[in-house]
Amino acid sequence: MSQSPSNVQLDEESHPIVFQQTWKANPDPTALPFPRDNPPFALTAIDWHQLSITDDQFTPHTWEDLHHLISINDLNELKRWPSFLKAYLAWSAHVKQKYGSATQYLLQQRLFWTPISSSGPFRFALQSETPFAHPADYKILKNDWTYAVTPGIAHIVVWLKKPLDVDQEGALTQEGRRAVEEFVDRTFRGPAGEERVGEKVQWFKNTTILQSVRALEHVHVLVRGVEEEVLDGWMN
Repeated sequence: MSQSPSNVQLDEESHPIVFQQTWKANPDPTALPFPRDNPPFALTAIDWHQLSITDDQFTPHTWEDLHHLISINDLNELKRWPSFLKAYLAWSAHVKQKYGSATQYLLQQRLFWTPISSSGPFRFALQSETPFAHPADYKILKNDWTYAVTPGIAHIVVWLKKPLDVDQEGALTQEGRRAVEEFVDRTFRGPAGEERVGEKVQWFKNTTILQSVRALEHVHVLVRGVEEEVLDGWMN
């Protein structure tokens, strides 16, 4: 399922694929993986609607729809398949009980990063104080909990040890946005064979209030029409 350092025991039971398979095939489409009055994290009205319908009743996001939502910064409208959302909630409850939080699971089982701070915001040993400057300071992974998208679109997450510059609302500053744009240009747009910006690659960063993993810096990248070999080459 995942590659891990030789000294790390991979927790197969907690891998997202396990929960995705269980809930995608659940014979009861109305089943919930938590008591209705006690979800594992705060749910929005959009989430509750997704939990009330089946995958067959939901239309996934197209490339054009993604572009529209990102361009107007209406990121709370990005939705997962109903079965996927249920799996995500089941997994969230599981890792919270086993690891204390989703963040700790990510650190120990997906990123394999050890913080040098024991309290307050996470700090990591860095090769460079400049975000994206050194490959040891970031990690590119496929999103375990992708939004519902039409075939041919892949959802990637770039995790960073160094936080990006944001304003008081948690949105990227001009400097922070420039850093991401330059990284996306050189890392994704060229290898994807993109001729016009936005044709094959889009990206966004949730403001703090929308992030499900707030303690770790990350940027979402969406790509379409890219060969599997290229996608695999991005992962580290």
